Parts: sequence; structure tokens; C-alpha cells
Amino acid sequence: MLFKNFAIAAFAAVQVCEVGANYVKNLNYRSPSEHHPFLGIAIHKVVKRNNGQTIDPSSLNFTHGVASGDPYPHSVIIWTRISPTSDNDKSNATVSGFAPMYNHDTKEYIKMSTSPICVEYEVATDEEFTDVADSGRAYTTSDIDYTLKVEANGLEPYTQYYYQFTVCGSSNKSPIGRTKTTPRKRDKLAKVGIAVYSCSNYPFGFFNAYGNAVRKDSVDYVVHLGDYIYEYANGDYGWGQSIGRVPLPDKQIFTLYDYRKRIATYRTDLDLVASHQQFPWIPVWDDHEVADNTYRDGASEMNNTEASFIETGGISFEQRKMNAVRAYFEWMPIRQVEMDDNLRIWRSFSIGSLLDLIILDTRQYDRSITDLYWNTDYIHEISNDTGRTMMGARQESWFYNQLSLSANRQAAWRIVGSQTVFSRLNESVAYGNENPLDYDAWDGYMANKNRTLNHLFANNISNNIFLSGDSHASWVSDLAWLDEKPYDPATGAGAIGVEFGGSAVSSPCPYGQNISLALANNASTWLVNANRELQYSDLYYRGYYELHISRKEVEARYFGLPTIVSRNGYEIPIANFTVKSGANRLTRPVGGGVVESGALKGGVRRETNVTFDTGSGNWFVSHFNESTL
Repeated sequence: MLFKNFAIAAFAAVQVCEVGANYVKNLNYRSPSEHHPFLGIAIHKVVKRNNGQTIDPSSLNFTHGVASGDPYPHSVIIWTRISPTSDNDKSNATVSGFAPMYNHDTKEYIKMSTSPICVEYEVATDEEFTDVADSGRAYTTSDIDYTLKVEANGLEPYTQYYYQFTVCGSSNKSPIGRTKTTPRKRDKLAKVGIAVYSCSNYPFGFFNAYGNAVRKDSVDYVVHLGDYIYEYANGDYGWGQSIGRVPLPDKQIFTLYDYRKRIATYRTDLDLVASHQQFPWIPVWDDHEVADNTYRDGASEMNNTEASFIETGGISFEQRKMNAVRAYFEWMPIRQVEMDDNLRIWRSFSIGSLLDLIILDTRQYDRSITDLYWNTDYIHEISNDTGRTMMGARQESWFYNQLSLSANRQAAWRIVGSQTVFSRLNESVAYGNENPLDYDAWDGYMANKNRTLNHLFANNISNNIFLSGDSHASWVSDLAWLDEKPYDPATGAGAIGVEFGGSAVSSPCPYGQNISLALANNASTWLVNANRELQYSDLYYRGYYELHISRKEVEARYFGLPTIVSRNGYEIPIANFTVKSGANRLTRPVGGGVVESGALKGGVRRETNVTFDTGSGNWFVSHFNESTL
């Protein structure tokens, strides 16, 4: 009898371990950090709450497609959401030792799931799943908004895979996703394609840009530089009623439920769903994933003062940031990076010996106070202070180390993803002569910018390509250290690399949503003439750009969307640029001397409106009214 009881207890213990392992396999239970006092999920409490019953598989739905991201040579992150409801859990609390302001056991605030959902996954080299490379099962519950994120392991380098999720013991299957691993560090790679996006604002228009690269199947990976969502109420920044795109919840977002619901709303855009389904993403946040103009201790309309706490209904900035970060990690197919109390997301990827992709966080991690609109004069005054930092000392040291390691291993290119524009931009045409620069961007942190340029020049690190988003406009510049190193705008001599800044997926032109093409081009002409290193500017088109990278050169292809008030596959190739290996500047004549839109230093603009339909593969001349952009 004693032996029998012991055997039963041992069997039960094994079952508990197996169940616990299946919870742990879902990375969202420990993401962004199982050790973070605000964000760690106490899995043992989730398991203890399990009543042993199962949910009818037919009542469950894969509500928001599938996604993959953060590819490595032998693994990749795959994601889905499987839920009994399309809505998000209205809990603003979490299963942890510390949940400020909300009681996890108060049913007024939370309806806990007592039955975990079991999901199996398979990763294969073919769409029929006859050659399975990895498989397993994991659980999800309301505690993580029914999201499921696992690491597929044992994969081959630079190989295309297909993946799918299935509710355990049923035929309820997710859509099939496609992904791709990266090459090993030393692997020789002929060419790679990357689509670069930023600033998708739901009420301003459809996310056609995401779907265009899918329909063309033109790239290997997607890099998103931030502003994946916006935090505003409908009407505060974009009015979505006329095109059926009201962001939910229809208010400015603060709570955990709010951020989950807002991301879920964005994920109903079919082109965004398609991009996640077909390409592995490497994303990073900007400011609006939390709030406008965030920095280490606050944002433009919120800080950690008592007045701010009262005005927002009892939410501190730190708690709001924690809510936003938790939702972001739950919903995005990204890995958990070594975490600390500043919530690190900065990380790097080696794509063979061809390139190192260095992803920075110049917004949330440890940024000094920024331009909050009411303090512009003060930020201008201190913009040259040596103590100011875009990224904090720890990230800055890591950044320079990554640049040096990349050069030492002789990677052909260093691609740096930064949220805001790095090159100087005199925008007195919009800001006036008193404060002519954007002090929320790198121009407000000159010491940090100078240290970066000094590291590149002092260590003779070449073939640097900086990527930037945030500005809702297209910019192309030689990477020059003005006033410190000689630079010739005509030839590019003296530069240490190139910066490609991309327009928004849907967020409006910084000079007005309904700006005419003529006014936009006039403003671009003024900007190109006012900035020595700025070689190209386009303010009119929403869109994206692709990088096609080989050992000999990097080609940047810019695409403008003729209209985003309806879902369509239209795009206009507006400019192409080339950077030759070892040149550290844009190839002259820049852009081949001709662009479709905007202003090109030393070149001409020829407006044709020749448009490609990525859905049908046909070309036509578009005649969309400018007000419908």
C-alpha cells in the first residue's frame, strides 16, 4: 500500500513537472523577464489555479493569425493567439508577487481562466509538414492574453521553414506561417533583402505597405523601427470613422487591457497580418508604443508627479510603461533579452559574414529628458551637454563594442537601426530660426552623437548604414561629422557611411496630412538646400523602403503609396540609391540623378505617377486625388 501511494505520488509529481514544462515553453510567461518584479509571471500560481478541465476546441479561435521573428541560425520565435474570445482579458493585474493598485482576486477587475489551453506546434521545411524539423506543445491562459510564443529549435541556417499551431487533440489549426533562419556568422552570403518600416497609425489609413512586400515576395526579413501602434483616442491624432478604422479602446490608453486591445486592433489589418505570416520580423519600439516623446522618466503629457497621477485616473508613468511593455512582449515575436530594471530591448543579429544588424533603443531604455513641447528652449540650451544621452551608459558602451566587434570580424556591413534621424536636420522652415532642429531626435543629444561619430572615425570603421524612422518622411544623407571632419557634399568625400530614413506606413506628413504634392516638394527642396549632408528628401508619400545588400553594394529602393484610404496593392517607385563597399558615401550621381518625388541634391524630379499593382503585377498611371493620400 505504501509503495502504491508512493507510485501515485511520483506519477502525479511527474505530471506536474510535465505541465509546468509546457507552461515554461511558452516564453510569454517569463517575458520580458521572469526576474523583473513588475513583470514576472508566477507559473506555479497559474498551475495551481488549473481545475483540470479542458475547453472545447471548437470554441477556440486563432484570433490574430501567426507571426515569427528574431531569427537565429538554428532557431526562430513563432507566435500565435488562441482564445475563446476575440476580446482581450480585461484584467489590469498579473499573477505576480506585486500587482500595484489592483487585487488579482477581485472579480470586478479580472476573470481568470481556470482551464489552460493546450497548443501543439510543428515547424517543417515544406507546407505539407512531411519533413518536420521541430515540434512540441505549450499552454496559454488569460494571464498572458491567450498569446503563445515559443522558440523553434534545431533548425538549419538560412533555411525557409513553415510552421503551424493546432489545439491539442483536435483538428483546429492556425494558418500556416512562413519564416527563415539566418546564416551562421562565418557563412558567405551573396545577397539579402530587408524591408524597413515605421509609424503605422490605424485611423490615418490602411497598412498597404506591409502587404506590398508580401505580394512581391521581395525580401527575406522585416525590420520595424517603431511606432507599431499609437496611444491616442480616435480624433486626437487621426480620425478613423470615414474609413472604418477606429482604434480600440476608443480612448487614450493607459492600462494593461488598453495596450493589449490596441495592439489586437492593429493586428486586424490584413496586410499587417500577412507580413507577420510570411516574413520573420526584427522589431523595436519607438515612443508611441508607450506614449508620445517618452524618455527615462516620463513623456510629453505624463510624468511621475502627483498631478499627473491624478489626471490619468491613478496610473503612474512607471506603471503605464510596464503595462505597455508587457503587452508589447506578449504580442510581438521577439526574444527575451537579458533584462534589467530599464527593460532592455536593444540587441543585435549577425547575418552571415555579410552584415551585423545592431538594433538600438533610443527612446525608452535610459534616455535623458527630451523636448516635451513646453521645454523646447531649455532642451535646445542643454543639447550640447556631455551628460545627455540617447541610450544610457550601458547601452552606449554595448553599441560601440558591437561596432568594433563587427569590424574586427570583417563583416561586410554594419546596419544600425535607430528610432530617430541621426543626421543633422535644419528644419527652420517649419520650426523657425530660434529652435531650428528637432531636439527630440539625435540633434538634441549632440554629445552622444559626437561620441558615436568619434568611435567610427577613430577606429576607422567603415561601411556603416544607419536606418531611422519616426519622422514620417524620407531622408537620405551621407553620414558626415560636420564641423569636425572635412566633408564635400558634391562628392561625399569625408563621410563615414550613409543614413536611410523612411517615411511612415500611414502616419501623416510632418508638415500636414493633406499637404499638396507641390508644397511638399517645395519644402523638400528647401530642406535639401539647407542641409549639407542631406542628399534627398520626400515629404509627400507614405510608404517604406527595401535594402538589397550584397558584399559589393547596398541598394535602397524607396516606394510611395498613391493612396492609403482604401486597401490596395499600389506603389510608386520614387527613388533608388546605391552605396558601394568601401566608399562610405552615396554613389554619385545620387539616385542616378532622377527621382519621382521630393528633392534630390544635384538631380532632377520627373513626376510620372507610374504605379505598380503588387496584387496583379500590372503597371498603370495613377490619378489619385492628393487629398486621398
